[in-house]
Amino acid sequence: MMMNRVLDGIVLLDKPLGLSSNDALQRVKRLFGARKAGHSGSLDPLASGMLPICFGKSTRLSATLLDARKCYRFTIHLGTRTSTGDREGEIVQDCAVPQLDAAAIEAALAGFRGPQMQIPPMYSALKHQGRRLYELARKGIEVEREPRPIRIDELQLEGWNSLELALRAVCSKGTYVRVLAEDIARALGSCGHVAVLRRLWVEPYGEEQMVSLQALEAEPDWPARDRWCLPGAIPSAIKQL
Repeated sequence: MMMNRVLDGIVLLDKPLGLSSNDALQRVKRLFGARKAGHSGSLDPLASGMLPICFGKSTRLSATLLDARKCYRFTIHLGTRTSTGDREGEIVQDCAVPQLDAAAIEAALAGFRGPQMQIPPMYSALKHQGRRLYELARKGIEVEREPRPIRIDELQLEGWNSLELALRAVCSKGTYVRVLAEDIARALGSCGHVAVLRRLWVEPYGEEQMVSLQALEAEPDWPARDRWCLPGAIPSAIKQL
């Protein structure tokens, strides 16, 4: 398939589980035959949900989308902490899990709403002396990380059982949900890791605007796929979702 179309716009991909953000980008780029494409806001392979794919001149908007608020639905598995903060890592700590009730959970969550400082995880793409932190982490090297300002605008409990909490969060740029999950587990008197993670939206785009890889692959040609390509301009007034 020819890969030289001059195309501008944004496709809001519903990234499936098990696929890296770059692999998802390359598949969408091929499906549209686009000359130039990039993604905004990486999602780990274990995460699903909104991954903005920007074509052509719209790649200039990547920084704007990186700075935008994002909404996540995630599940914390209590009782075990992993090396990566999610289910892909090795278990490095086992903890007792106290009996929880709605009042205790809400009291813990209340402490995480609003502006705060968060220490980035070692398994991240941030750099230390020119090297990615995850590269150091894979070699068993841990370095000190400076706390960074973040903001949690919404943090809601959607359900729980004896070992898991289902939560929904709206947060600022730079927020690591894996760290948030570990900190919440610690506030509850246990330890934990992210078992499920899904990005619901990236401001100003809503969940209903996403399209799956299967849907794009099912389209018969480029004109049919192009209807999923939104105009590449961020509204001057970001809507509150």
